[in-house]
Amino acid sequence: MKDKIAFVCQRYGLEVNGGSELYCRQLAEKLVQNYQVEVYTTCAEDYISWRNYYAPGDETLNGVVIHRFSVTRPRRQKQFNRISKKVLGSGGHSQKEEREWLEEQGPLCNELLEELFKNKKNYKAIFFMTYLYYITAIGLPMGFENGILIPTVHDEAPVYLSHYDKVFDSARGFVWNTQSEKLFALKRFSHIEQRPSIMAGIGVDIPQQPLPPLPQQLQDEEYLVYAGRIDESKGCGELFYCFQKYLERRPSCKLKLVLLGKAVMPVPNNENIIPLGFVSNEMKFAIMGGAKALVLFSQFESLSMVVLESMTMGRPVLVNGRCEVLREHCINSNAGLYFESEQEFEAVLDYLMEHDKVYEIMCQNAVEYVQQNYRWETILQRFQELIDLVSKNQE
Repeated sequence: MKDKIAFVCQRYGLEVNGGSELYCRQLAEKLVQNYQVEVYTTCAEDYISWRNYYAPGDETLNGVVIHRFSVTRPRRQKQFNRISKKVLGSGGHSQKEEREWLEEQGPLCNELLEELFKNKKNYKAIFFMTYLYYITAIGLPMGFENGILIPTVHDEAPVYLSHYDKVFDSARGFVWNTQSEKLFALKRFSHIEQRPSIMAGIGVDIPQQPLPPLPQQLQDEEYLVYAGRIDESKGCGELFYCFQKYLERRPSCKLKLVLLGKAVMPVPNNENIIPLGFVSNEMKFAIMGGAKALVLFSQFESLSMVVLESMTMGRPVLVNGRCEVLREHCINSNAGLYFESEQEFEAVLDYLMEHDKVYEIMCQNAVEYVQQNYRWETILQRFQELIDLVSKNQE
């Protein structure tokens, strides 16, 4: 019999693409090689409303047993905005108001936490992911001797709330995605320095060949690609503005911007911006492989799977240098350029378009960077070592 481990994640399913939730599913499905893997999650499919989408109960997906629990209530946006202004603003607030903020942020699902706590001794390790949301923020401090945190943390307003000191203090081990993430966390939560941890990140699966042909509207086009949630919080508003300004200043440029992912904000009605919505994994890799580069304006990333996926396809990246993690990928790989302003974005894009020999070297560097640093067999071995160490510390 294999040992049991569990993951706790706010959303989980085939329809949930991108971010920490996809990272959780990829980890869970890889670890079934060595463990019986179960997931505790909600019935929500989107993080804006937390409305119940999946049916409650148990199901098995790709060898992983999923326990789904209904969200008590959808997010009440007006209340959330009000309490966010109070708690995340510059004025003071109480512990009671922090708790209210956590409840309004959601997903509120105490039934999940009660069932998990009742069964906690069945698992050699329980991975909570991510630090931010209710089920980790309230669940981990309940007392899990086998609780390991995959925080996916970065420098943002909520991380400075005092409640998160309890969350990080309750973890018996940590999984970091990048050195930048670890250094930030140790600076913010200095008392966790001696806890067991691993630098894991994620493995990138090479897509099966042959990949599907590109959509008709992309054939014979030169384009940048953005992949992920199309959201203001991901810098997409700034991306749209800077890309359109770039083309306005270069009337002869025929470059397109292709968007992959669900839009939760308006997309400009511009013939040079092509939103394709949600596409299959195979099509995503095909489109990445046909792009000039991947572009990402997000300032808050703890790893960025799409950057690694683009590099897997031998394509460089253009990223927001205000994000330490993304800047670190560029420096370590020599396969990306970063910018911190509209003018710098235009400059690095011009450089990429005009220096063919350097571009080819960057393409080669991209593939080598992923192969050397993000291989699944190495990552899974690190997870096993951390699980064994945390388990031994309980004895």
